[in-house]
Amino acid sequence: MKTRKLGKTGPVVSAFGLGCMGMSDMYGPSDRAESLATFDAAVEAGVTLIDTGDFYGMGHNEMLIGEALKTHKRDKLVLSVKTGALRDPNGQFLGFDGRPAAIKNFLAYSLKRLGVDHIDIYRPSRLDPAVPIEDTIGAISEMVQAGYVRHIGLSEMGSETIRRAAKVAPIVDLQIEYSLVSRGVEKDILPTLRELGIGMTAYGVLSRGLISGHWTKAQAMNARDFRNTGPRFQGDNLDANLALVEALRAVAEAKGVTTAQAAIAWVASRGDDIIPLIGARRRDRLSEALGALEVNFTAEDLAAIEAAMPAQAVAGTRYATAMMSHLDSER
Repeated sequence: MKTRKLGKTGPVVSAFGLGCMGMSDMYGPSDRAESLATFDAAVEAGVTLIDTGDFYGMGHNEMLIGEALKTHKRDKLVLSVKTGALRDPNGQFLGFDGRPAAIKNFLAYSLKRLGVDHIDIYRPSRLDPAVPIEDTIGAISEMVQAGYVRHIGLSEMGSETIRRAAKVAPIVDLQIEYSLVSRGVEKDILPTLRELGIGMTAYGVLSRGLISGHWTKAQAMNARDFRNTGPRFQGDNLDANLALVEALRAVAEAKGVTTAQAAIAWVASRGDDIIPLIGARRRDRLSEALGALEVNFTAEDLAAIEAAMPAQAVAGTRYATAMMSHLDSER
């Protein structure tokens, strides 16, 4: 497994991370045994960065990872946890709580569910508009000093917020959506990260499966699959986006790789300070994604990819309007 350093002050981690959300939430039912087997396969392949959120399945994901950790060496893995999202019993998002007391409370529950004595990277999942980012990061910094957290990260924050947070404590990375069809970070946020020496963990590298090469218009979604409300998966938007995928597929096949591998490798090619998160919940999808580690692009390859899937060509925003409003990174 290739490795990359997460920011100038962060740990060395595997070049790809494992995003565990889909094993518990957001995409409908998952197979518990297959999820655990996928986790095991990722670790055996050398993946060390494990990403979760305390609100994924309302704690289910952390408990699942806690179970998986019993058969692996804890000190070989880097656990990244997002916190702060509020949800009701039906799973609907209610907002975000970034108050210091709430952050410390959420952390205590995460430690218990994961069955660990510390979390390697702890991050607010969104900006709480009612709480200064300095207060939220200050609370996590206190937990670093107490030994419960090793490093501090951010998620979906804009440049101004990133700069303010970095004045409070060292920030190792920003977790944010980044893919061939989600490139808004390139204009301002990515340059800010590089100026400050902060890494990026990129989620949504396949745009929730849309550009994986496996998605079809006829594909049925479970009622609890949040892609049902995703603008990119609706009507004419979906038709236009799948046409882009077919163009990318042609480029990938000419290269001798799968569509998903081309899309993942493209993100990885954007810089050694970027760690793609692979949201696989099945071993076959994990194996395909890890194959992207061996893909190297020439200048001609990259030009062909850009021509097949231009930066502004995607139809629809990456979240529905209500969820987009919570993204400081989009302001």
